[in-house]
Amino acid sequence: MNKKYSIQKLPFVVPTTDGKIIKEHFGLATDGNSNISIAHMTAPAGWSEPFQTPEFEEYTFIIKGKKQFIIEGETLVLEAGQSIKIEKNTRVQYSNPFTEPCEYIAICTPAFSMDLVNRED
Repeated sequence: MNKKYSIQKLPFVVPTTDGKIIKEHFGLATDGNSNISIAHMTAPAGWSEPFQTPEFEEYTFIIKGKKQFIIEGETLVLEAGQSIKIEKNTRVQYSNPFTEPCEYIAICTPAFSMDLVNRED
């Protein structure tokens, strides 16, 4: 009998050069699912990414710390226990300009792919 569930014990650790820790539990890199990606992330203090316009919706839930978002020119800061949904094709910059690391869960639909990010670097 086929099991009707999957338990992820060994998420894919995405190689990074900026100190950010990305552990994809489900998605393209882990199980080939192109519909969704679910990742546990930790952004170190002082971390930032260039502006980008992803071709996917992204949901972020903050576990610890704070994360800054600049969305279409508006600056927002989310803290532990808060969440946000950013629509696809929205210009956004993610950063942690604070003194503590930020731990969060990110969910992308469809799944995160560098081909769908459109970074401005």
